[in-house]
Amino acid sequence: MVIPQLTRRQQLIAGGVLIALLAALLWGITRYLSPSPPRSVIMSTGAADGAYQAFGEKYKADLKANGIELILQPSAGSVQNLQRLQLNQAQLGLVQGGLGFLSLDPEQDAEKTPLRTLGVIGYEPLWIFVPQAQSATLTQGLQALKGKRIAVGAEGSGTRKVALDVLGAYELTASNAMLDARSGSAGAQALIDQQIDALMLIASPQSAAVAQLLERTDIGLVSLAQAEGLARRLPYLSLISLKAGSVNPARNLPSRDIPLLTTSANLVENGSLHPAIAYLMLEASRQVHQSATLLSRPGEFPHLRGTDFPVADEATRYYKDGRPFLQRYLPFWVANALQRLLLILIPLAAVGIPVLKLIPAALEFKERSRLYARYAQLLKLETRLRQSPLSPQEIEVAQSQLDEIERSISHTKFGLEFTDRVYTLRQHVEFVRAQLFTLSQRVPA
Repeated sequence: MVIPQLTRRQQLIAGGVLIALLAALLWGITRYLSPSPPRSVIMSTGAADGAYQAFGEKYKADLKANGIELILQPSAGSVQNLQRLQLNQAQLGLVQGGLGFLSLDPEQDAEKTPLRTLGVIGYEPLWIFVPQAQSATLTQGLQALKGKRIAVGAEGSGTRKVALDVLGAYELTASNAMLDARSGSAGAQALIDQQIDALMLIASPQSAAVAQLLERTDIGLVSLAQAEGLARRLPYLSLISLKAGSVNPARNLPSRDIPLLTTSANLVENGSLHPAIAYLMLEASRQVHQSATLLSRPGEFPHLRGTDFPVADEATRYYKDGRPFLQRYLPFWVANALQRLLLILIPLAAVGIPVLKLIPAALEFKERSRLYARYAQLLKLETRLRQSPLSPQEIEVAQSQLDEIERSISHTKFGLEFTDRVYTLRQHVEFVRAQLFTLSQRVPA
């Protein structure tokens, strides 16, 4: 292929086209394929004194170290968190197991919801606390709470949903029991002050309310004999054991293993979370939740087992391969900038190299087409001269056409590599002009 030497004008045109194409590609990549991470993210947590809020504060500190502000929004609990995620009022939220998309209908297509889990972060048992004197009587069932004051959590909380499901299994409803909306530390204090007869609480063992009540000798934790049957009846619940002595070995609290009905807590994003921040949250959740608790061994959480939300792609890669390569060795913003730069340069090279090769070919085609157009005019004229005798007027028209062809050649700028072809064309014009002159001498004046 002959590569033409570009004129100044051609260089400007080719450069402008290339810059426009690269600018459009760059805009598309940075706008849609690889936008920059936002500087702030909203997370819906839980009660101001609850475990979800405490977890959120730890996540916040971790993200702040990487230049990201995590804005925490307290809530009534998991139900409200789920609503905020679905309404795009928060990008992140902590949601209790049993409320997720797959638990409500395991057969549904996961693509029908944008919500994705970043992992299961811990157990969230159903704690049923009552005055110590009454705990033994409730072992065989909660029927004895009929007519009693039971704290089941606020509207919009996951605690209330599970509490009402469990109470319903014992035929206890708002019509035959007094349901109180208090929960957390407020519920714990109400039980201590004997303002309520029972407190049902979904919370992690790190919850301040749970820790407070487990240490008290005047408050008892109900151990339901039907726990396994309830787990079969309510599939989003499973069984876990609070081991004897795990709360306080010196005081032998509890004095025996206590089976607990438990859900799990999910760290959920609503589909709009930037992938780079998703990896930061995954790393933060590992740092926060990998330690041992009363109910789990070190490193047991976080994980992706038993979640009732579809799994985020970033979580799948993270639990398989760990943090992205660049984030392991570089600060977050440096790693992200370099990753985005590579993501931009690869498509730019994929487009730019063919374009750079295409421009010379296109210009060569244009130059050749100009020459071929003149040759076509010349050939048409020469053919006409050979086919039939011409009148003096026709000879004069033919001479004008030859002059026009020669003029167009002189006024058309060709690249240096086409110079020999241009001179050859001029020789051919002179050849046809000679034929025309000879023909004109034969025609009578």
